[in-house]
Amino acid sequence: MLDDDVKQIIQNSYRKYLQSLQLQARYGQKLMIAQIARTLGGVSLSQDGERFGANHVCVVEAGTGTGKTVAYLLAAIPMAKARKKKVVISTATIALQEQIVFKDLPDIAKHSGLNFTYVLAKGRGRYLCLSKLDRILSADHQPLIPLYEELISEQDNQLFQGMMNALSQGEWDGDKDAWPDELPQESWQKVTTDHRQCTGRKCSHVRNCAFFRARDALDDADVVVANHDLVLADLALGGGAILPAPKHTFYVFDEGHHLPDKALSHFASHTRVVSTVRWLGQTEGQCKHLLETIAGLVYVQTLALPLEAHLKNTRTKLEALQPLLLPFMAQMDRSTSVVRYRFIQGEVPTEISVLAQQLHLMFAELVRLLDKIVKELNRALEDEDSAVPKVDVETAFTLFGSWCSRAEGNSELFLSFANSTPNPKWPVARWITLLGQGDGVDFELFSSPILASHTLNEHLWEKCAGAVVTSATLTALGNFERFKLRAGTPEETNFSVVPSPFDFASSGVLHLPKQAIDATDANAHTQSIVQLLPQILTKNEASLVLFSSRKQMQEVQALLPATWQQKLLVQGDESKQRLLEKHRQRIDAGEGSVLFGLASFAEGLDLPGAYCQHVVIAKIPFAVPDDPIEAAMAEWIEQQGGNAFMQIAVPDAAIKLVQACGRLLRTESDRGRVTLLDRRIVSKRYGKAILNSLPPFKRDLQ
Repeated sequence: MLDDDVKQIIQNSYRKYLQSLQLQARYGQKLMIAQIARTLGGVSLSQDGERFGANHVCVVEAGTGTGKTVAYLLAAIPMAKARKKKVVISTATIALQEQIVFKDLPDIAKHSGLNFTYVLAKGRGRYLCLSKLDRILSADHQPLIPLYEELISEQDNQLFQGMMNALSQGEWDGDKDAWPDELPQESWQKVTTDHRQCTGRKCSHVRNCAFFRARDALDDADVVVANHDLVLADLALGGGAILPAPKHTFYVFDEGHHLPDKALSHFASHTRVVSTVRWLGQTEGQCKHLLETIAGLVYVQTLALPLEAHLKNTRTKLEALQPLLLPFMAQMDRSTSVVRYRFIQGEVPTEISVLAQQLHLMFAELVRLLDKIVKELNRALEDEDSAVPKVDVETAFTLFGSWCSRAEGNSELFLSFANSTPNPKWPVARWITLLGQGDGVDFELFSSPILASHTLNEHLWEKCAGAVVTSATLTALGNFERFKLRAGTPEETNFSVVPSPFDFASSGVLHLPKQAIDATDANAHTQSIVQLLPQILTKNEASLVLFSSRKQMQEVQALLPATWQQKLLVQGDESKQRLLEKHRQRIDAGEGSVLFGLASFAEGLDLPGAYCQHVVIAKIPFAVPDDPIEAAMAEWIEQQGGNAFMQIAVPDAAIKLVQACGRLLRTESDRGRVTLLDRRIVSKRYGKAILNSLPPFKRDLQ
C-alpha cells in the first residue's frame, strides 16, 4: 500500500512545482505519477530491505507532451527516499540524458521542495586511463600488444601529449565528453580501459583517476542518471559493479522501447576467426617478453609455464575451423551491404559443433590460466616490498587482463556454437559474416539470443527492487504484446497508457494523396514520390521527408527538379547537428526548408512550431528482411504456428510509423500535417490495424 505520508509529499511537491513555474496540471501526468507511486509503494520489502514477491514493475506509455520526465522524477524520488533505495534513471540517447541532468533535475530540485542529490554516471570507457596514457608517453615505451599499444602515430602522440598537458594544467578532467574536440574512437581506445584491465584502487594513479572520482560520487547520490548500455553492462557483471546494486535500486527506463534491443547486444557474443588466430600467435611472442619484465614474481612465472604451449595449441585448433567455414561463402547473400550466412534455426553443422566444443574448452582453460595470473598480479600490487617495480606489475596486469577478456569472449561464443540444438523456449540466432576479400578474407561468427526476455528477466526484473519503463511508443497495434514478448516483463507487471494533452484532431491532418501508389514496386514508388513532392510541399514552409531506404532517398534527391534540390538538406551530406542548424536558419529567415532523413530522423528529432509544419512519410516503414536476428525471430514464430508478418513486421512498422508521426506536434500550440505516400495503408488488410494505431489526427485519405 502507498504510505499516506509519502503520498502527501508527492502531492505537495507536484503542487509546488506547478505553482513555482506557473504551469497547469496535465491529466496524463497526474495519472502517470499515481501509477508509478502505487507500483513502487506496493513493493514488499523484508526487514533488511530485500524485495520479495512481484508487482514491482510498471510500464507506462505516455504520449508526447505528457511531461513524463517530471512525472517519474516526482513519483520515484520521494518513494525511493522513503524506502531507502536509490533511483537509477536510464535513457537511450545522450540528448535526453543531458536534458535530465542539466535541466529537469535542477528544475525539480529548485521548484518542488524535494531535497535530493543527483549525479551523472558513465562507464570506464568514457574516461581516460592515466596509467595507459603515462605508459604511452614514457620515454621507454615499448609496444607490447597490438590491440592497444602499436601504431601510435605522430598525430596520436600529439593528441595524447595535449591530453597530459590539459590534465596537468587543470583544463580537463579526463572525461571523454568534456574534451573540446571530437576524439577518433581508434585513438581514444588506446587510452581508456575496461574492468579486466583496470587495477582499481591499487593503481598508482587512482587519486587522480577521473573514473574513480566519478564512481565515488555515485555512492552518496540519491539519483543516478545513466544510459541503457551502462545499466546493462553493470547487470552483466552481476549488478553493483559500477551502479548501485539492483536490490537497492528503483530503475526508471526512459525511452524504454529501446531496452530489449540494447539487451540483445549486451548478451550476444562474436569473434573473428583469422584475426583471433593472428592474435594468439602474437600473444605467444609477447607473453615471453612480458614475463621477463616481471621475472622477480616467481609464482607468476610458475603459473605461466603452461601458457605458451596452450596458446600454440589453441591457435592450431582454431586454424582448423577456417576450412569448415569456406563452403558457406558460396551460400552467402551478396545482394546486401553485409555479406552473411545465417544457420537455419541457429543450428550449426555437426563438424563445426564438435570443433566448437573443443575450442570452448581450450579457450576456457586459457581464461583459467590467465585469470590465475591476473589475480596473482593483483596481489603483487599490494606488496610494498616487491622486487618488481609497481609500474611493471601494473603493465603486466593490464595486458594479461586484456588477453583474459578476449579469451573469455571466444569461450562464450564457441560454447554457444557447441550447444546449438534449437531450444523452442529460448531461441538463439547464429550466423557468419564475411569480412574483406581475396587473401584478406576473415569470418566473423555471431551468436545472439532472439529475445531479450530471458536475460532481462534473469538479470533485471528478478533482481531489482522496482522498475518503471516508459516511452511514447511501447504499444503496437493498441496493445503491449510486442513489448511483453521482447522484454519478458513479469506477469504481474502493471501496464497503462496515459493520454497526450494534444488535441490531435484539431492540430493536425493525416493525408493520403489520391495519386499515391502501393510501395511494393520500388522503382514505380520512387517515380511516384518524385512527381508528388513538388505538388504537396509548400516552398516557404518547414518540411521533413522520411525514408526507409537510403537508396530511395538518394534517388529521389537526384530526380527532383533543380529548384527543389536547392531547398533540400539531406541526411549524410553533413552532420545531423549542422543540417538542423541550417534548417532553423532558413526558417528564421522566412525561407522554406526540406529535410530528407532516415530512421534516426524519425525518432527523437525535436523541431517545434514553425520548424516542422509538414511531415512526409515515403512508405510504411517495414524492416528490410536481411537482419539475421529478425529473420531468426520470424522463423521461430512460424515454427510456433504463428504468423511472423502479422506478429512482427506489422507491429514493428506500426511503432515506427507512430514515431515518425510524432515529429509533427512537439508542443500544444503546434499545427501541421502528415502525408503518407504509400496506399497500402488503405489497400491492404493490415493497413487498417496500423492506421488505427496512429495518433487521432483528422484524416484526409483520398
